[in-house]
Amino acid sequence: MTSGKLFERIENSTSLDFGDVFSNSFDLFKKVWVQGFVHLLISMLVMLPLFFIMYIPIFALAGLAGIEGSYNEYGDYPSEELSIGLTILFVVLVLVVSMIATALQFGITAHYYRVCKQADLGLPETSSYFMFLKGKYLGKIFVLAIATFGIALLAILLCYLPILYVMVPLQLLGVIFAFNPDLSANDLIKASFKLGNKIWLVAFGLIFISSILSQLVGMLLCFVGIFFTASFIYMPVYYMYKNTIGFENDESGNNETLFVK
Repeated sequence: MTSGKLFERIENSTSLDFGDVFSNSFDLFKKVWVQGFVHLLISMLVMLPLFFIMYIPIFALAGLAGIEGSYNEYGDYPSEELSIGLTILFVVLVLVVSMIATALQFGITAHYYRVCKQADLGLPETSSYFMFLKGKYLGKIFVLAIATFGIALLAILLCYLPILYVMVPLQLLGVIFAFNPDLSANDLIKASFKLGNKIWLVAFGLIFISSILSQLVGMLLCFVGIFFTASFIYMPVYYMYKNTIGFENDESGNNETLFVK
């Protein structure tokens, strides 16, 4: 789908029915909850090494703090420049790791949206879990991750209230990218805000309630259930896209052929 056609569909889209989206979300979740759990495990396994890397400066700082707890033979503390340098390194490393983790999560979640479409329309599963983490899409998801991080950070700096507004477009960005990965990052961000502005109230309610519900049910299932219910939040977002923008070649599934293993 071209950017012009995408923006046209958003402009001509009808309003969402809260009850219809919520009901369909439950039906779809029954079909894809196992895949949701698998995607969550993949995300955790992929990001686990990143967290180990991030904690290296913490151990270094802890060791340095232990050294500084005692005076040397001249009664002076060790160099403070080393402590400051490690602190700066830690902050930079946390930012870099956060960006990489966000990008990886973004790519894996985008694939999950495609699984949702395949299950919803009865199409065969032809896509790979890491389809967006390689080739021409890899650079784009890093750009989108940086943009997402920057937008969220700016919203937080503006006394947190704007985060309630940008939450909807940022959630929509993933699903719009999943089904329009060849569009530029700039067009994808514009489309997410354009659609978010149009359906904000209903979308915010669906995202908020589905998030609370997925966590509540997960906690009732001895907390371990959260790993199985966490993916429910993506169901309403998928139907927000389907019921407003929609897909091309739904019946034949021809647009799936670009993402074979």
